[in-house]
Amino acid sequence: MAKTIVPDNMKAIIKKPDALNPTIGVAFLDYVQARGIFVDPARVRSPKDKPRVENQVPYVRESWCDGETFTGLDDAQRSAEQWSRDIAGMRVHGTTRRVPREAFEETEKSAMLAPPTELFDVPLWAEHAKVHPDHHVEIARSLYSVPTLYRNKEVRVRADKTTVKIYFGTDLIKLHPRRPPGGRSTDTNDYPVGKAAYALRSVDGLIAKAKDKGTHVGVYAERLLGGPLPWTRMRQAYALLRLCEKFGDGRVEAVCQSALAFDVVDVVRIARMLKTAAKPASPGQRDGKVVQLPLPRFARPEQHFETRPTTKKEGL
Repeated sequence: MAKTIVPDNMKAIIKKPDALNPTIGVAFLDYVQARGIFVDPARVRSPKDKPRVENQVPYVRESWCDGETFTGLDDAQRSAEQWSRDIAGMRVHGTTRRVPREAFEETEKSAMLAPPTELFDVPLWAEHAKVHPDHHVEIARSLYSVPTLYRNKEVRVRADKTTVKIYFGTDLIKLHPRRPPGGRSTDTNDYPVGKAAYALRSVDGLIAKAKDKGTHVGVYAERLLGGPLPWTRMRQAYALLRLCEKFGDGRVEAVCQSALAFDVVDVVRIARMLKTAAKPASPGQRDGKVVQLPLPRFARPEQHFETRPTTKKEGL
């Protein structure tokens, strides 16, 4: 394998042509770095930078592939190898006056790099991948999580057969195992503290959080999410937790206990019960005095039950 190559400025190899400082495409740069090859692109509109190579194109076209038909890629490769070895390699070169195959074995082979022992894993690069608000970036129809710091920003993604590397500029910010199309690789540490359960829509995490509020609150959440499609009722479970924040864990725990006793599993009714229930007074509001409770709505006064004294006339 050659130590130095002089390619043209095709876009698959050279991203930005320049006579002094050309920019090599990231995918091709991966390859030449893995093989240890030095790349010296020809200057734009300078055919004399590689005239001997260009001059061989008509010979290859007319001597090998002109009029040939191949059944497939393997057939074309076998034909090219046989032509290079037995025809082009055994002729006398018009400039050097030497047999190319003999010159290669005697002089050039020892100056070249050793041939690779394994195939190169061609990577897939995405230079301007957008990180979505859900902390994920899409590459090859799969999703990979990125830390909160890089939400709504552009990153560079390199994907090979086994790994996916995500860069911000030149800094490696995340490494994931490669997933098949439609797959997802999520690291919960990429989310802010306390937000992972919401982002991942974790039913078990939601039930555990409800149990922290109270035993009956946890049982109530289990009843809410115990059906065959629990994620369709997750909004009710979130609403139950918000009631705990609004009215206090103790009051919600007591109402959930009463509701479970009557088999009432409805967060809307739980909220209505909490809003209509009288808030218990604190000990300081009564100052140790006995306070008369309000009379029942249909209670009659004492005078209604008094017995009026009878007179003689009434007795007669």
